[in-house]
Amino acid sequence: MTELAIRAKHLCKHFGDVIAVDDVDLEIPAGEIYGFLGPNGSGKTTIIRMLCGLLTPTAGEVSVLGLDIPAQAETLRRNFGYMTQKFALYDDLTVQENMQFMSRIHGLSRAAARTRIEELLERYALTSMRSRFAGAMSGGQRQRLALAVATLHSPTLLFLDEPTSAVDPENRRDFWEKLFDLSDAGTTVLVSTHYMDEAERCHHLAILETGHLRNQGTPQELLGQLHDRVVEISGGDLRHVKREALRLPQVQSVAQQGLHLRVLLRRGTTDPISYLREHLPDSKLSLTCTPPSLEDVFVASTAAGDEQ
Repeated sequence: MTELAIRAKHLCKHFGDVIAVDDVDLEIPAGEIYGFLGPNGSGKTTIIRMLCGLLTPTAGEVSVLGLDIPAQAETLRRNFGYMTQKFALYDDLTVQENMQFMSRIHGLSRAAARTRIEELLERYALTSMRSRFAGAMSGGQRQRLALAVATLHSPTLLFLDEPTSAVDPENRRDFWEKLFDLSDAGTTVLVSTHYMDEAERCHHLAILETGHLRNQGTPQELLGQLHDRVVEISGGDLRHVKREALRLPQVQSVAQQGLHLRVLLRRGTTDPISYLREHLPDSKLSLTCTPPSLEDVFVASTAAGDEQ
């Protein structure tokens, strides 16, 4: 059996009358990158904070690295790193000063801290910036510094809460290469995101909406659930065709992408192309089945999805 880094059963969190997380079950394999995909307010951050012991669940059971959380949260803190969406280091300290300060927080000896800081400065291309104030760094540089600090104490588990929301695509791509390096070395990485291209990079993925776990699996498994359910339509008055298609009971969503429409059919629709040809008035339309995307998976899994 695959070793699990995290197991949660019937996890719930209420803030007064607000149900932020509702009956979520998770099994996160050790050494993999596991993604939470969902919009703001879907419960991603709340779940992460419960898993690392910063929030006490209203109900449910949590085991992280074999520890009972939140009862053993203090022990867990020595074994995980946490990188928040907002840059949480000190703008008025240099790169090296931030790393030295956090090494003391983590209890590293001076000799161990010196060696580890030099290693991370080189790994994350920060050596030439060691004397630069954090507040004077670009978004991508600050991101690399935050990741270096989160891994200073060589944690076996890393929590990343929307870590790439403030950086450009090139820096995001480079950041993900660093995550795969960590995963290959045995670190379990749990990352939340609302970017579909990032979600595709994860080994496993959980789709969240309004505190509910709507779907989970590998990206390939999730895409496989929508086999032959996505049709591209081109030609004609696409805005009119979209309005007509949305009236059809078996059509779940329609989105225009450039010079074609992308139509997602509901589960159980047999022969989607014949169905659309029969019910759409324009006989000159070009219809083609096309592979699904994770955006299609997200739409199919959430409130506009098959359960409605």
